[in-house]
Amino acid sequence: MEKTVEISGNLPVHEQAVEIVERKGTGHPDYICDSVMERISIELCREYMKRFGQVLHHNIDKALLVAGQVEKGFGRGRVIKPMELIIGDRASFGTAKAKVPVVDIARKTVRSWFRENLPHVDPIKHLKIRTVLQPGSEELTDIFRRDGRVRGANDTSAAAGYAPLTPTERAVFETERFINSPAFKLSFPEAGEDVKVMGVRRGKALGITVACPLLALSIKNEAAYFRKKREIYASLMDFLSGFPFSKVTLNLNSLDIKGQGTRGVYLSLLGTSAEDADSGQVGRGNRVNGVISLNRPMGTEAAAGKNPVSHVGKIYSILSHRMAEEVYLRVEGLKEVSVWLLSEIGSPIDEPSQVYIQAIPAKRHDAAYIRKSALKIIDEFLSGLPAFTQELSRGEHPVC
Repeated sequence: MEKTVEISGNLPVHEQAVEIVERKGTGHPDYICDSVMERISIELCREYMKRFGQVLHHNIDKALLVAGQVEKGFGRGRVIKPMELIIGDRASFGTAKAKVPVVDIARKTVRSWFRENLPHVDPIKHLKIRTVLQPGSEELTDIFRRDGRVRGANDTSAAAGYAPLTPTERAVFETERFINSPAFKLSFPEAGEDVKVMGVRRGKALGITVACPLLALSIKNEAAYFRKKREIYASLMDFLSGFPFSKVTLNLNSLDIKGQGTRGVYLSLLGTSAEDADSGQVGRGNRVNGVISLNRPMGTEAAAGKNPVSHVGKIYSILSHRMAEEVYLRVEGLKEVSVWLLSEIGSPIDEPSQVYIQAIPAKRHDAAYIRKSALKIIDEFLSGLPAFTQELSRGEHPVC
């Protein structure tokens, strides 16, 4: 195992001239795929633990949400063709003596997730579920039969994490969470769940673009739409005033054009664009810390749905962020920390082939202290990996 700590002279992201951050919200088709597949993995882990006392091989990280078709207008709408969720990749169906009802668990979990998160979608009438899960390959499932304190990595893979979040990252993340909060829906029940937020900071000024559909059945005409849009705009501007920017500009539903009727407004029947406009796929949504931050190091792995005890695409993606946050919080005098982790297939997950830490310090710093302290924290995390993977199996660390 190689462990490298670099003291970097780079500008931290919040001091760079331009920063771009995106978040896809609860009703976005990509978010739906990530969140649902992760929930299926958690439910399978629970069933595997109950029946076998350990998590078995599975990767529920291939899913496609195929958009349906609706007819909608002011104050009306109907579903013509339901959405279809295709659930794919691999899962252990148990043994000859004890079978696991994988397909039933997947279907039940999907419908439960939709009921909890998308109140305008009937998961029976508005959604078809196609399950194409198959058993895993002999080589990869054998990892789960090998003795050891931890599992071997099932892939040669890299991940990156960072800390702390910048004010721009926090503003983008929290704006979506605000719009999809129970309190906001109580004030604005006309707002759908398919919220997308894009932020660009130029110097100390923040520009925010928000896409948020209004529910067709709650909007009686064009005038009502633009009146409600003004109210939502005012609420969002009041919320954004609490962030430390010299100026905030907000664009809400930028494609709208007055005088075009339903062609010039963002209406939704079910609260998600998957009803008729946009399909979704695992891995195209938020990173594991909840944002898509283009100025930051990013891995290529989709964490959602991957098994939490051997798939480093999930484990290292979340762990790298946790490591970076802990180093930032516990090592004095740091402005920003990034952590990269690289696995070697078959090697124990607590023995990555490379740990690379890049620390951006304040002007006056003790390089030897930073290196020694950071490496101590990394070792603590690696020694605690068995407990960490159990936390992942219980869904204690969000992935989107």
